[in-house]
Amino acid sequence: METDKAKRLKAEILEKVRAYYGLAHGSPPFVPGRSKVPYAGRVFGPEELVNLVDSSLDFWLTLGSYGDQFEKRMRGFFGASDFVLTNSGSTANLLAVMTLTSPQIKDPLRPGDEVITCAVGFPTTVAPLVHGGLVPVFIDAEVGTYNINPGLIEEAITDKTRAIMIAHTLGIPCDMDVITGIAKRHNLYLIEDCCDALGGTFREQKVGTFGNLATLSFYPAHQITLGEGGGLVVNRGGILPKTARSIRDWGRDCWCPTGVSNTCGKRFDWELGGLPKGYDHKYIYSNIGYNFKPTDLQAAIGMAQIERIGDFVEKRRRNFETLYQGLAPFSDRLILPVRDKRANPSWFGFPVTVTNSVSKNDLVQHLEGAGIETRSIFGGNLIRQPAYQKIRARVPRETPEADRIMRDTFFIGVYPGLTEEMIAYVLETFRRFFGAPQRGTGCQEKQKVIS
Repeated sequence: METDKAKRLKAEILEKVRAYYGLAHGSPPFVPGRSKVPYAGRVFGPEELVNLVDSSLDFWLTLGSYGDQFEKRMRGFFGASDFVLTNSGSTANLLAVMTLTSPQIKDPLRPGDEVITCAVGFPTTVAPLVHGGLVPVFIDAEVGTYNINPGLIEEAITDKTRAIMIAHTLGIPCDMDVITGIAKRHNLYLIEDCCDALGGTFREQKVGTFGNLATLSFYPAHQITLGEGGGLVVNRGGILPKTARSIRDWGRDCWCPTGVSNTCGKRFDWELGGLPKGYDHKYIYSNIGYNFKPTDLQAAIGMAQIERIGDFVEKRRRNFETLYQGLAPFSDRLILPVRDKRANPSWFGFPVTVTNSVSKNDLVQHLEGAGIETRSIFGGNLIRQPAYQKIRARVPRETPEADRIMRDTFFIGVYPGLTEEMIAYVLETFRRFFGAPQRGTGCQEKQKVIS
């Protein structure tokens, strides 16, 4: 119990933390050619530091009150049945798959079942399928959207197909008209990997709300950060929320919060499995699970970051538009992102694919040499990755577009920490590479869109 003196001292400490932020975390001036232009990074204010120190002074090191608040806010954001905080986006993906393979649910996924997924992406969209004994069915991607080609999904479905697990790559929403229609017609589970896409919409509906389950990452590169962290959006009620929380919390049957006992009122009156009647409910395990929880320190940061989602997403969109207009004059040499009128992306990055007249390696080295960070589209064609070449999988047809993305595509940053000066420098650096004169960034070229 805090004394009045302790409360006053804490308030004084937190006020000094706010002052410290102003002194220690200001942005240095940007020097073209010398300063880095990061592809991503954390953006935070004094509120994040204050929350972090506040939580540390309480010394509640496991998930606690800040975690409860953060989960509640995210449930409200998505209008979800539940939101389960995890220690990374990768474990959120693992938790999603483990939840759908749990014998607690009515019709679980079983080893040997097939799951439709995209050949291009981050490996931990697929790794949980492999670990669960499921069979990934790799579908080619599309240059321009970098998502699964929706026109190739239905033909890949067999009587073994049980689920679709897709990612909204770089924050670009997949064609959810087609994907949700297929999932409904074939009675398939749908998992959305939204790790890149928090705040994006398709037909004005938030990505992450279409599937049975959806996942998020709060790594510093993403729309908001907890440092490390992730989360599972549970869009269906029934047993799914309880099962997901059980698996995240070691697989236990007990639902008591940390530090609480006997929420059910009959802690020593259960009889489950082959255990003797009265076995301590806190140590009864109804699922095979792990500890996927983050700390309350991380959730404290999240409670400040969540207030910034709207502003962060809007800045990403503005930065994207400036880059799009500035690079439009080079659309004969660069394939710019395809714009879908139905979607409003929460851009993770700005992808470009070079044409045959341009060397990706030369362009990337030109940008990197100028201090502009670039990244490949994650694992490229995962079928070619060493770890995935010998897994049990099915590839219904060749994946030439995934190979092209792996060979010819990269992305640069749009994150909120980029200033107008930085983006102007990026565009100037592209112009130098293409031998074009320096010009303003207000070019209003016609954008390529799909309806």
